[in-house]
Formats: sequence, C-alpha cells, structure tokens
Amino acid sequence: MTFLSWFSRLRSASKDFFYSNLRSSHFHNFNTPRSPTTHIFHSRKSYLPLLPAVLAASVGSIALQSHSKYSFSDASDLDARGVSFGGKGSTEFVVKGSRKELPQELVDELKAICQDDITTDYDERYIHGKPQNSFHKAVNIPDVVVFPRSEEEVSKIVKSCDMHKVPIVPYGGATSIEGHTLSPNGGVCIDMTLMKSIKALHIEDMDVVVEPGIGWMELNEYLEPYGLFFPLDPGPGATIGGMCATRCSGSLAVRYGTMRDNVINLKVVLANGDIVKTASRARKSAAGYDLTRLMIGSEGTLGVITEVTLRLQKIPQYSVVAMCNFTSVKDAADVAIATMLSGIQVSRVELLDEVQVRAINIANGKDLPETPTLMFEFIGTEAYSREQTQIVQKIVAEHNGSDFVFAEDSDAKKELWKIRKEALWACFALEPNFEAMISDVCVPLSSLAELISRSKQELNASPLVCTVIAHAGDGNFHTVILFDPNIEEHRQEAERLNQFMVHTALAMEGTCTGEHGVGTGKMKYLEKELGVEALRTMKRIKAALDPNNIMNPGKLIPPHVCF
Repeated sequence: MTFLSWFSRLRSASKDFFYSNLRSSHFHNFNTPRSPTTHIFHSRKSYLPLLPAVLAASVGSIALQSHSKYSFSDASDLDARGVSFGGKGSTEFVVKGSRKELPQELVDELKAICQDDITTDYDERYIHGKPQNSFHKAVNIPDVVVFPRSEEEVSKIVKSCDMHKVPIVPYGGATSIEGHTLSPNGGVCIDMTLMKSIKALHIEDMDVVVEPGIGWMELNEYLEPYGLFFPLDPGPGATIGGMCATRCSGSLAVRYGTMRDNVINLKVVLANGDIVKTASRARKSAAGYDLTRLMIGSEGTLGVITEVTLRLQKIPQYSVVAMCNFTSVKDAADVAIATMLSGIQVSRVELLDEVQVRAINIANGKDLPETPTLMFEFIGTEAYSREQTQIVQKIVAEHNGSDFVFAEDSDAKKELWKIRKEALWACFALEPNFEAMISDVCVPLSSLAELISRSKQELNASPLVCTVIAHAGDGNFHTVILFDPNIEEHRQEAERLNQFMVHTALAMEGTCTGEHGVGTGKMKYLEKELGVEALRTMKRIKAALDPNNIMNPGKLIPPHVCF
C-alpha cells in the first residue's frame, strides 16, 4: 500500500468529520438578544543494531525503549560506516540502517510465543515500517510483525530479542509525526493494538487502568456514561501507550496539563524482559525515583509499556465555544496571551492562520472569513462560562478583533472542534499530492506573538504552501509545510523553514518539540536545546537499561553523543 493511496482513503473518510454551517443559527453574538492476518513465516533478512540508525515507537505506539552499549564518540566515523542519521547538523532525508539475517532460532521462539499472531507479509511489514502521518522514510522495514495479547507475551518477545540482540520497535496507532515507528535496522515490530482492554475503573478515585493499545477516543466513549473523561486529545487514532511514549498533549493541555501530568503509574517491560511497575495508585508519592516520568516521553527507548493508570476528570457541567477574527496573527497571539494573563481558566485557546482557514474552506466548501482566527472553549457553570466569554469578548475588541461569535449547542460545539482536530487533512486540499513537514516549537507564553510574527514573515515569503495552527494558550504552535519530498528544492526549503522556527524558538528559551516528540526528525536540535551533558546523562540511562541497544535504537539520543 503506498503512502499516497493510504492518505487518499483517509482524507476521504475524514471528510465526514469536517462540519458544515459553522456560522449558522448555532452561533450567537453577545451583542444580539483488527484481528491480524496470519501468514506462513518466511525467513527474511533482519538486522542486529550495529549503531542506532532510527526506529521509534509511534504516538499511537505503546512502548518505551532504550539506547545502547555502544559509545558513539565520532560522528564522522558513523558517517563512514553508513549508519549515521539525525546528529547535529544532519539534513539527511532517508534514515540509513544495517540489516542482518534474523536468526531462525528467534523466529521459532516468536512463533511459539505468538502462535498465529505473527506475520511476514510484505504489505503488513511495509505499513508497519512507514509512518502514516509523516514524510520520514527508512531504507528498511521490519522483518517480522508480532501482535502480543498479554503482558507476559510482550515480556517473552522482548527477552528473546535481547538474547539474540535483534532490535524491536513498538507500534500502536501509527499517528506519530517524527519517524518514531521507522525500522531502518529491520528486526521485530511489536504491534500492541490487540492489548486494548480496560482493566479497572475506579469511579470514586477518578482513575482508570488500561492496556496500551486502547485509543483515547475509544476510552472516552467508555467513560462518558460515568460522567468522566480523559482530557488529552492528540490526533484521532492515537493510543494511550504511544501517547505516553511521546509525552503528548493536545488542545486541552492549557487546562489539564500534558501526558506527564495525567499518568499515575505504568507497567513497563524492560530490555531484559523484566516487568516493572513504576509507582502505586496514590495521587502523590515521594517514594524513590520517579520512574513514571522517566518512561513517559522516552519514545520506546527504555521499555515497552504494557499497562497505564490514568487520572480522569469530570465532564464539564457546561461549556461555551467561541470564535473571532483578526487582521494579523500577532493580534490573535496577543489576545491569547492577554486572556491567559487575565486569570480566566480557559480549557482551549487555538489559533488558525488565514492559510489554514482557506484550506478548511476548500476542503469543506465553506465560506469562513479567511483571516487569522482564534477559537476558545470556556467551561464551568452556565453563568461562569458565559461570564468568561464576555470578558474575553472585551479583550478581543481591545486587540482589533472582530466577528466574535459563540456556540452553546452540543452538536455545534462538537462540529466546531472538528475543524481543529482535522486541520491536517484539510491542508491537503491545498496540495493533494504533497506531504507535510510539521513543526512543533513551543516558547514561554510571552514570546509567542513575536515567534509567530517572525515565522509568518518567512512562511509568507516561501514558495511552499504553509499553514499555522497553534495551541496558543501554552505557547505551542505548528506549521504544516506542504512539499514534494522527491523534489530537492522543496526538501531544502521545507528544512530551511523548519530550522528557522526551531532556532528562533531556542533563542527564546523554547523547545524544538512541544508535544510531537523527538523520534528521528528532531535529534539534530537536542544538543543546542539541552546541552551535551544532559544528552550524555540520557545515554548513560539508556546504556544501563538496554545494554544491547535493542529497544528502538537510533531514536531520541543523537548518534554523535558519547560518554
């Protein structure tokens, strides 16, 4: 299955999500009253990780894993051996790797563990080796894909791979952006999607224990009858395990925090097959190292997540969703900052630039004003929500805002947020045959307006089509840069724009990735952001937990770092 054909089907399917009649009677103005296919196992070439090239656990993936016993001290030496990628200054596009024959003994062990839940079908392996929401590519794909059904099976799989020194890549919802599920060294892809049960719901404690393969949308459907929900909302299709692995967030992070703030504990399979529970179910604890936070965001490089205990929230009693327009993205960003400084506890503050709104219009046949737009959500009691809305309307008026409208009808509010959640698919209405490079910079809130303004100048001057989508309430914004990866000039220009935004954000004491994670795409920026000593510390942790470097090798830690 090709990437473009997959995207074509997904875009077609997602059109139902785009909603109609946004500025209809629903809006008011305050100024007016799988079960996997089993295949006969064919012996195929595989690869022991000589040096990490690049593999990763997707946002929908479920695992966390680790780095290596090798000490990568000389980037030039890595280049000479043909496996360097993602180090400082890297501009490579296709991730290199080194393959070796998969030992027949390991093949037999995996078949004994997984029975029918194993495949070497090329299409299955290709799909699992190519991120479905990302332009990142690798020279190889997995040699085998396994579908464990239990924590015990995961432990046995990982232990066998460690004994044979064969790399593993965890896999979940496949929604990651930065090449987390690439398999440049081949090896074993562990697809966690069959482990999706809800193991326990503690209503009075407002927490839930789940397996990593369940999606956040599926979980919230289950929780709704109990008046509860899990507040993180990344891209549709993301699974809880992958969300932990990438330390994701979403539009509600401004109110409820990121994945780091909403996970109570984890169970993780380490590289040697040991199963570790990172904490108790207490809401707070000062007992020992915080292993939960160590694993969250480790992108499958330290262990495979097999169980997650999540904090839950009460479904808000009442909510109001509002939209307003501006003549510039700076004015829109200034309003987002002023709103946060006012002390109003908004649950969402999202910014779309005029190019993104145009994409929405084209994708859905709408006629929204093609100007920078802010979207807000206010929650609480009816009186409190409406009071917050009126305060923000005044702030908007003070910053050259216009067309302030709001929605209270349940269906209208859901439809409104689908604009934001399906924004990526709408972008492809502008360039249907292109792919997207998506930036993920985040800065202290006071710097957001300047960062977006400077970025927009570069984006507007570029020959490529670029849209801006921001979680404006916490200083995080994305640029969707549409380009043809087969055209060298396109790749260079997309990379130049991405680097401009990253380096500008870092100069403002920001980060290269607010929520998408590092994977292979962001490794080259980490030394400038964190410093080499921080990276060496990470590498020591990786080497201690994964001495054979089997767990998603080549992700997160730049290859030039040594200790």
